[in-house]
Amino acid sequence: MLLTLLSALGFLAWLYLLVARGGFWRCDQILERRPAPELCAVAVVPARDEADVVGAAVASLLVAPLHPPLVVVLADDGSRDETARTAREAARLMQAEARLTVVTVPPRPLGWSGKVWAMASGLALALERVPDASHVLFADADIRHDGEELAALVAHAAAQRLDLASLMVRLAIDGAAARLCLPAFVFLFQKLYPFRWVNARARRHAAAAGGCMLASVPALRRTQGLAAIKGALIDDIALARAIKADGPIWLGLATGSESLRGYGGLSGIWRMVSRSAYVQLERSPLLLAAAVLGMILLYPLPAAALVLGDELAAWLAGATLVLQLLAYRPCLRLYGLSPLWGLGLPLAGLLYAAMTLDSARRHWQGRGALWKGRTDGGLAGPH
Repeated sequence: MLLTLLSALGFLAWLYLLVARGGFWRCDQILERRPAPELCAVAVVPARDEADVVGAAVASLLVAPLHPPLVVVLADDGSRDETARTAREAARLMQAEARLTVVTVPPRPLGWSGKVWAMASGLALALERVPDASHVLFADADIRHDGEELAALVAHAAAQRLDLASLMVRLAIDGAAARLCLPAFVFLFQKLYPFRWVNARARRHAAAAGGCMLASVPALRRTQGLAAIKGALIDDIALARAIKADGPIWLGLATGSESLRGYGGLSGIWRMVSRSAYVQLERSPLLLAAAVLGMILLYPLPAAALVLGDELAAWLAGATLVLQLLAYRPCLRLYGLSPLWGLGLPLAGLLYAAMTLDSARRHWQGRGALWKGRTDGGLAGPH
């Protein structure tokens, strides 16, 4: 009886998600390719130990078809490898040394999270070097940007007079674990922050993807050079909320720009999620319980009820799984994967529930937000 009731709740929940959750599953917030207008922008790239990928990332920014061409500021945040040298070499090979500046991030003041302090340090130098800049592109050091797509983002921001325009780039899906989990990650992110609602000026929903964020300089001045979000561990969501309080934002899905970072199987994906999932839940045990129970109800429970439930529970579970497959198919299509990967969504949901629980455990043990040898508690002193 209980399993039948839970199956009915799961079926109704999926009906709601498909009909009334902003069409998040459609994956339709995609830019039309078009040339960028003349717009003075500067790029800020926070980087820490990114020697293996930063050259390709910087090169993709330097060749972007923008007018005037992008000036790039690399904020080297205590790298222990050849990040700075690799970036300079990439610029030299492209004969664009004059458009790249590498700044060493100074010691982090009390109250600042590591990445936000690196972004703020790069921002200060960027606006000093390009005082006429109207926009700043915050770009992660492990992303290869599609030049035409970046131009389209600039064109869209200018045409819509946006204060923030952001793209969720394509994740690297090398290996079975990545194919199982990473499209599901994008699917879950869209469910949490329906892109249509984020892009609607009348709604309060706000989100961005930190790897590619184009912000207007006036909007950044309203955040006091990022001081308004200085302690944020999830910097992209915090910046989107701060900016949307006073101006329009837009978030879409990239089709050409891509992450260069492989996660090395399930363990790497697990570390990525567990680093910040509990922070996303505001470190609240109640929100943690609600999130984990909701994930179980929506994803693994229908598959279990199909096998273990009575006839009614099995019928409800089967209908729910069909709704899952229909909702997930556009995301799989975006990643060029067979619809059969949708059969793995219940397992992916169960794994993400476990990662979220592990994230809470790590934070309770004082090991939350561990990133490249540094625990970012948001109130740390100098690194």
